[in-house]
Amino acid sequence: MSRVQLALRVADLEGSVAFYSRLFGAEPAKRRPGYANFAIAEPPLKLVLIEGPAGEDTRLDHLGVEVAGTDDVTAAATRLQDAGLATFEENDTSCCYALQDKVWVTGPGREPWEVYTVKADADRLGRSAAPGGDACCAAPAAAGESAAPVGCACGG
Repeated sequence: MSRVQLALRVADLEGSVAFYSRLFGAEPAKRRPGYANFAIAEPPLKLVLIEGPAGEDTRLDHLGVEVAGTDDVTAAATRLQDAGLATFEENDTSCCYALQDKVWVTGPGREPWEVYTVKADADRLGRSAAPGGDACCAAPAAAGESAAPVGCACGG
């Protein structure tokens, strides 16, 4: 099963959890300090909320497609590379309370997209394996640029 992921950085995590619980009629699938995610069945959506700075408007953190397994991530990476897109791969990365394999691309408006699978739960937020990365995830820069980490909420 695949589903689209929408990751938002929110100033009021508790208020956002309450709102999205009412909007989708579902409670979060995972809660950790500064983090929550919803696994919505209809429409198929992974909604990820990560706490950002107080007082800031909610903003898009990144987008993604959650897939069933590592073979699907590998197939996506091959397809994206064959399509001429710059990719950045992370395997066995601990990211936002989950062990994941993933491949990143960046859209023309610098929006980061990941295709990922969750392999196991993790007890810690985690860090990116990307050079210079200090967030839980990393995404490549636009085509022709070197990979640059960005903050993200991840799919865990």
